[in-house]
Amino acid sequence: MNRTELVQAVAERAGVSKSDADSVLNSLAEVIGETIAKDEKVTVPGFLTFERAFRAARTARNPQTGEEIKVAAKHTAKVSAGSGLKKAAAG
Repeated sequence: MNRTELVQAVAERAGVSKSDADSVLNSLAEVIGETIAKDEKVTVPGFLTFERAFRAARTARNPQTGEEIKVAAKHTAKVSAGSGLKKAAAG
């Protein structure tokens, strides 16, 4: 399912226009991004948890040349599935 199909499905299920559903999805993404940028966790109980994670500096290897590459430390987003989502995925 791509974004357009997601907006369509949410709009139909919620009984709102596609533009309203699109605005809600945009706002949700902005709020989650801003919140994890402040190093706070966002939890939708039973569905998903979004949080900021730290990746330490490391040495990687270029698979084509075998050359070692230094990868700098950085922050990244971590997403974990909740119990309800895991049950849905299991069928």
